[in-house]
Amino acid sequence: MPTLLREGPYRFFFYSDEGDPREPPHVHVTAGDQVAKFWLEPVELQSSKRLRAHEINQLRKLIERHQTQFLEAWHAHFES
Repeated sequence: MPTLLREGPYRFFFYSDEGDPREPPHVHVTAGDQVAKFWLEPVELQSSKRLRAHEINQLRKLIERHQTQFLEAWHAHFES
């Protein structure tokens, strides 16, 4: 479960075993019992639990800022 970024209370990561067939590139976010999953191409919320709208918007902006880095990590991990 590679951690891609820690920002405040949030941890951005993906699972090493993302299923078969593998889903498109995405990132999971957790902070305590708050969770979300965002697609990376384009950046779009896939699901969330216990997050408020302003937190989701903040997370989307962070992911957009780091989108290239996250995609590079995804492809390096799964295509190696």
